[in-house]
Amino acid sequence: MDNSRRTRPRVGHIQFLNCLPLYWGLARTGTLLDLELTKDTPERLSEKLVEGSLDIGPITLVEYLRHADRLVAFPDLAVGCDGPVMSCVIVSQLPLERLDGARVALGSTSRTSVRLAQLLLAERYGVAPDYYTCPPDLGLMMQEAEAAVLIGDAALRASLHDAPRLGLHVHDLGLMWKEWTGLPFVFAVWAARRDYLEREPAVVRKVHEAFLASRDLSLEEVGKVAEQAARWEAFDAELLERYFTTLDFRFGPDQLAGVREFARMTGPTTGFPADVRVDLLGGGVG
Repeated sequence: MDNSRRTRPRVGHIQFLNCLPLYWGLARTGTLLDLELTKDTPERLSEKLVEGSLDIGPITLVEYLRHADRLVAFPDLAVGCDGPVMSCVIVSQLPLERLDGARVALGSTSRTSVRLAQLLLAERYGVAPDYYTCPPDLGLMMQEAEAAVLIGDAALRASLHDAPRLGLHVHDLGLMWKEWTGLPFVFAVWAARRDYLEREPAVVRKVHEAFLASRDLSLEEVGKVAEQAARWEAFDAELLERYFTTLDFRFGPDQLAGVREFARMTGPTTGFPADVRVDLLGGGVG
C-alpha cells in the first residue's frame, strides 16, 4: 500500500471503560466517520502503533517510553489518575508486606500496570514475589497465586464484585503511587508516529483536537455517558459516573512530572533511559 497518499488516519481504540469518555463524543460530532478505527487491547494497540500498522493511538506508558524516538505524544490527553484509579489493582489474600516469595499472577493486558505493581511491591514494601503471567481471570489466578494484578474492566469486576465476596484485599495502584510519590500517574498516552506526523501534520492536529473535544463533551455529559454504558456493562450508572470522574484524562506539567519520576525509577531495568525525552505535539518537551 502507498501510505504516502493516504490521509484517513488509522487510529487505535482501547475497548476498556476507562477510555469511553475519550471516544464517546467522537460519535456525537461525526468525527468517527473520518477515522479508520481499530479496536484492541492496550498491549496489542501499543504494538501496532510501534510497528506502523496504526498512525495514531493510545500506547501504554512503558511502551511509549521505550519507543519515544518514533512517537510524538498528544498534550493534555492521557488516561491516568491523581490518587485512586479504581481499575488498576492488586487483589491479595495476604497483606502486601507478606508477599515475599509468594506467587503473584500478572494479568496479561498492560505492561505499565504490571511494572508499576512490581515497583511498588519491591521499593515500598520490600518484597520479591514469584511472578507469572496469565489471563486476567481472578478466579483462576487465585487458584494458583496469593495475589493478582488486574487492570481495566476485569479489575473493576474483581475489586467491586468478586474480591469482597471472596474476602480478598484490594489495593489501588494509583492511590499507592500517589501516597508514595505525591504525583499523578499516567497509564497510557495518545501519540502519533513521527513519520505520519511529518506527512500529515494537519490531520494529526485535527485528530488531537477531536479527541480533546470528545473528552470535554463526555465529561460535561458524564451522567449520560454513564447511563448509556450501564446498559451493557455489569456496573450501574452511579458507579460508572464516579469511575469516569475519578480518572484523570489530562497530560500537563504534573502528569509529566509523574512520568519522569516513573522513568527515573524504572528506566534502566525496563528498556528506556531514566531521563527519556518526551516530545509533545506542538513542540513541547517533557
